[in-house]
Amino acid sequence: MPYRVIAQVMNMGDYADVQRLAHQMGDDVLRETLCHAEAGQFNERSWAYWHYRLGLSNVDQVPPLPVRRFA
Repeated sequence: MPYRVIAQVMNMGDYADVQRLAHQMGDDVLRETLCHAEAGQFNERSWAYWHYRLGLSNVDQVPPLPVRRFA
Protein backbone atom coordinates (compact mmCIF):
# COMPACT_ATOMS: atom_id res chain seq x y z
CA MET A 1 0.00 0.00 0.00
CA PRO A 2 2.39 2.70 -1.19
CA TYR A 3 -0.06 5.59 -0.71
CA ARG A 4 -0.43 4.71 2.96
CA VAL A 5 3.36 4.83 3.41
CA ILE A 6 3.54 8.12 1.50
CA ALA A 7 0.81 9.56 3.74
CA GLN A 8 2.68 8.43 6.85
CA VAL A 9 5.86 10.19 5.74
CA MET A 10 3.86 13.30 4.81
CA ASN A 11 2.27 13.28 8.26
CA MET A 12 5.15 12.21 10.52
CA GLY A 13 8.36 12.71 8.55
CA ASP A 14 10.94 15.32 9.47
CA TYR A 15 12.10 18.00 7.03
CA ALA A 16 14.71 15.76 5.37
CA ASP A 17 12.19 12.91 4.97
CA VAL A 18 9.65 15.22 3.37
CA GLN A 19 12.19 16.78 1.01
CA ARG A 20 13.42 13.37 -0.10
CA LEU A 21 9.85 12.14 -0.61
CA ALA A 22 8.86 15.20 -2.64
CA HIS A 23 11.98 14.89 -4.80
CA GLN A 24 11.53 11.16 -5.45
CA MET A 25 7.74 11.00 -5.85
CA GLY A 26 6.89 14.43 -7.25
CA ASP A 27 4.13 16.79 -6.24
CA ASP A 28 1.50 15.05 -8.40
CA VAL A 29 1.80 11.85 -6.35
CA LEU A 30 1.68 13.85 -3.12
CA ARG A 31 -1.46 15.66 -4.30
CA GLU A 32 -3.06 12.34 -5.22
CA THR A 33 -2.20 10.94 -1.79
CA LEU A 34 -3.68 13.96 -0.04
CA CYS A 35 -6.83 14.04 -2.16
CA HIS A 36 -7.55 10.38 -1.41
CA ALA A 37 -6.48 10.38 2.23
CA GLU A 38 -8.44 8.30 4.68
CA ALA A 39 -9.62 9.40 8.09
CA GLY A 40 -6.81 9.38 10.63
CA GLN A 41 -3.92 9.46 8.16
CA PHE A 42 -3.11 13.15 8.74
CA ASN A 43 -3.13 15.34 11.79
CA GLU A 44 -4.55 18.86 11.52
CA ARG A 45 -1.17 20.56 11.21
CA SER A 46 0.12 18.28 8.42
CA TRP A 47 -3.22 18.47 6.62
CA ALA A 48 -3.05 22.28 6.49
CA TYR A 49 0.67 22.34 5.59
CA TRP A 50 0.28 20.00 2.63
CA HIS A 51 -2.74 21.79 1.27
CA TYR A 52 -0.76 25.05 1.27
CA ARG A 53 2.47 23.45 0.06
CA LEU A 54 0.81 21.67 -2.85
CA GLY A 55 -1.36 24.62 -3.89
CA LEU A 56 -4.63 22.88 -3.08
CA SER A 57 -6.04 25.65 -0.90
CA ASN A 58 -5.57 29.26 0.06
CA VAL A 59 -4.97 30.61 3.54
CA ASP A 60 -7.89 29.82 5.86
CA GLN A 61 -9.61 27.73 3.18
CA VAL A 62 -8.26 24.27 4.00
CA PRO A 63 -10.95 21.61 3.67
CA PRO A 64 -11.91 19.64 6.78
CA LEU A 65 -9.99 16.49 7.64
CA PRO A 66 -11.52 13.24 6.37
CA VAL A 67 -13.80 11.55 8.88
CA ARG A 68 -14.86 7.97 9.34
CA ARG A 69 -18.42 7.18 8.42
CA PHE A 70 -20.30 4.21 9.74
CA ALA A 71 -23.22 2.88 7.77
